[in-house]
Amino acid sequence: MLTLTPKGELICPADEIFDSTAILVQLSEAFENIQDNAARRNETVRILRDAQKAGRKTIADAFAKRPFDARPLTRSYTYLTDGLVCTAMQVASTYLHPLATPTQGEKIAVLAVGGYGRGEMAPASDVDLLFLTPYKITAWAESVIESMLYMLWDLRLKVGHSSRTIKDCLRLGTEDFTIRTAMLEQRYLAGDAVLAEELDDRLKTELFKGSERQFIEAKLQERDERHHKQGERYMVEPNVKEGKGGLRDLQSLYWIAKYIYGVQDVAELVPLGLFEPEEFNTFVEAEEFLWAVRSHLHLVTGRATEQLTFDLQVEVADRMGYEDRAGRRAVEVFMQRYFREATRVGELTRIFLTKLEASHVKGAALLERIFRRRPRVKAGYKVVHGRLDVADAKKFLSDKLNLLRLFEEGLRTGMLIHPDAMRLVTANLNLIDDDMRQNKEAQRIFLDLMLKHGNPERALRRMNELGVLSAFLPEFEHIVAMMQFNMYHSYTVDEHTIQTIVNLAQIERGELVESLPLASSILKRGVNRKVLYVALLLHDIAKGRPEDHSILGAQIARKVAPRLGLNKSDSETVEWLVRYHLLMSDMAQKRDISDPRTVRDFAKAVKTVKRLDLLTVLTVCDIRGVGPNTWNNWKATLLRALHAETKRALETGMEDLNRANRGVEAKKALRSALDDWSKADLKAETGRHYAPYWQGLNLSTHIEFAKMLRALEHSGDPGAMEIHLHPDDDRDATRACFAMADHPGIFARIAGALALVGANVVDARSYTTKDGYVTDAFWIQDAEGHPFEASRLPRLTQMIQKTLKGEVVARDALKSRDKIKKRERAFNVPTHIIFDNDGSEIYTIIEVDTRDRPGLLYDLTRTLAAANVYIANAVIATYGEQVVDTFYVKDMFGLKYHSESKQRGLETKLRKAITEGAERAIS
Repeated sequence: MLTLTPKGELICPADEIFDSTAILVQLSEAFENIQDNAARRNETVRILRDAQKAGRKTIADAFAKRPFDARPLTRSYTYLTDGLVCTAMQVASTYLHPLATPTQGEKIAVLAVGGYGRGEMAPASDVDLLFLTPYKITAWAESVIESMLYMLWDLRLKVGHSSRTIKDCLRLGTEDFTIRTAMLEQRYLAGDAVLAEELDDRLKTELFKGSERQFIEAKLQERDERHHKQGERYMVEPNVKEGKGGLRDLQSLYWIAKYIYGVQDVAELVPLGLFEPEEFNTFVEAEEFLWAVRSHLHLVTGRATEQLTFDLQVEVADRMGYEDRAGRRAVEVFMQRYFREATRVGELTRIFLTKLEASHVKGAALLERIFRRRPRVKAGYKVVHGRLDVADAKKFLSDKLNLLRLFEEGLRTGMLIHPDAMRLVTANLNLIDDDMRQNKEAQRIFLDLMLKHGNPERALRRMNELGVLSAFLPEFEHIVAMMQFNMYHSYTVDEHTIQTIVNLAQIERGELVESLPLASSILKRGVNRKVLYVALLLHDIAKGRPEDHSILGAQIARKVAPRLGLNKSDSETVEWLVRYHLLMSDMAQKRDISDPRTVRDFAKAVKTVKRLDLLTVLTVCDIRGVGPNTWNNWKATLLRALHAETKRALETGMEDLNRANRGVEAKKALRSALDDWSKADLKAETGRHYAPYWQGLNLSTHIEFAKMLRALEHSGDPGAMEIHLHPDDDRDATRACFAMADHPGIFARIAGALALVGANVVDARSYTTKDGYVTDAFWIQDAEGHPFEASRLPRLTQMIQKTLKGEVVARDALKSRDKIKKRERAFNVPTHIIFDNDGSEIYTIIEVDTRDRPGLLYDLTRTLAAANVYIANAVIATYGEQVVDTFYVKDMFGLKYHSESKQRGLETKLRKAITEGAERAIS
């Protein structure tokens, strides 16, 4: 007889999941007419497959109605799997291989181990089984196991299995902690119950007892290695099972608790004093939520997917019933909850491990064992296991400023804060009220945490995790664990804010002089540090609201800066920095810096060198804080150039910026560089270009083009073209120079040729000469955002030449290549097109902000060429899946596009090209 008992509430009635009585009746009736073993096995599989299919559908339907009820769900999948495994065992041992008089050695017990043993199964979890025999395996036992496994495999279950004696289990468990952990969670399913019980007893007495410390240290080392591999808790595509703050962290807690205290359930840790009741509730909530997310992931993909990728985040958020809120997508609301739960898991782990440390089970931290000398702490504190703790809780809480002083003492002594002290702070956050926020001493302590100890990150991150930061700065609460659903930002908004401050502290400590010479020299000369740190802390404070976050953020900064103790003039500077924190980055990346008007407009906005310096450092820290690979030499070069030009304009006056001045300098530099050229050749070269050419390119590019044009003239072939590709290390890009006889649409054809070879254009300039040539310079990078390897350049040149000669038609060849990857399709990037006639003296600027994809620049330039638009420059700025392509253009008569109707007509054509390309990219 087969009796299945659920281990708690299921998501729907047990007999709807697996009706063991009905199935056994069905099997015995079928077997009356079938004698052949193979046929009996096939019939068993057929009956069980129907039951499995029906059971899985019932569970999934019930979960769709109760999308957060993960506990009942994981029990239900366990119950269904128990039914399948136990029935297979019953059929194999009773019908396929019956034994009339079993000997002492012919016994077998089937045990569930690992997650299945714990009774926690997601829809696509593995089924780990241990076949236990008293002595060496007999022929009968081998037959039973084999028949059973074939049936389970035919049911498409992912079975992990081992056949062992009790002796084997003890020996292997001693050698391998993974096996030991799996056996910690063994659960009897079927067969000889006495044998299973004997294993349970001997594991406790002979294997687990006395090896607690070893086990804990092994589990913690596993955890550290896992986190290192998976990345930060705040990474925006987290691994729900293995990531930091994920399910495996909670399971590790449970394993350790079970190993040491023999508990069957985490609830038992409360009476043992390891968790407070509210901490236990946090554990249950976090576990339930993470299991729900993991189960939805499995159901969406139909397999054991653990990584919450962008496309799956949208689907899971939808299945769990999240909805869009003001200024935020449902997926962002969902992911904010995810990151908050992951942070809580981190806190629980910390609390639990400290309690173990207190009972001397966990070995003291290695550093503490080496350096036994304890730092001297101020009155009111004590050192416990090398960590800073509060000596007397009542006394500590009698002065609410101590909630901030604790972090100051932590930074002063360089010690980590003891989790008991952290618990005390978390439980008393209500003490941080308006009265305390206005307190001068509290303001001083808070600013000193950032300004005084050279390590602001440690205090800010811990204060953020414990809720102190949001309590002292209520405006910060909104951005805690907030995710921005795009591919550009690698961190949540609060973590990005902390990362920007990390960067500023590193520059201050002189650690980034080589990679950031400009920002380092600005800080060395001296700036208002208080203003910089507060501006960075507040720069994204208004993210995730419907309004522009720079404008709203500035309004918030106006209130918050004085509350942090800044005087009127410093508060105004902070407000200005928050309001314009994107201005320099936008000017450098979306505009042509060599156009005098760009620098003039920017100089008018910043007004003083002091503000220019502050904004430069803020911009560098902001870009570097976006993600590990966001900053590069290209951005550094642009910002350095903009800073230098603007500083010059502010110090020596705007007239220094006019084109004529620059042209004279550039020609002079070229003459001295080409001192072996004849006077006639030099005169021809310096006289053939219009003014923008002299100012838009640097000397090395002028030299390059001079040689290319001379080669074209000497060739005597009107159809000849010169293509030179060179690494431009200063800019992290490859410079591609093209010279040929001018004809319409040449810019678009080059863009198409570059798209075909997989090159991303980051900047492009096009100049016609007075004698009918065109000189185009493109700066390109490979798919990873790096310059192309020098060894690839000859082949690239050859392929580009073929396309330009018309041997390959870019438009047709690109059709199969400009596809968007599946995980990136979930992003919505609305298209905005702006016409600006003020940003340049001689060109209209068309700014196209849209979804990036391969071949986009080609589509846009081809559309403009077809409308007889002359493109002088293209500046390309990419932010993850979003791109801003800015074109400096004139009409066929050399005039700006002033008329509304012409602008609208061009916009319609560009939008059509974008829409058609986007449809092609996802087809």
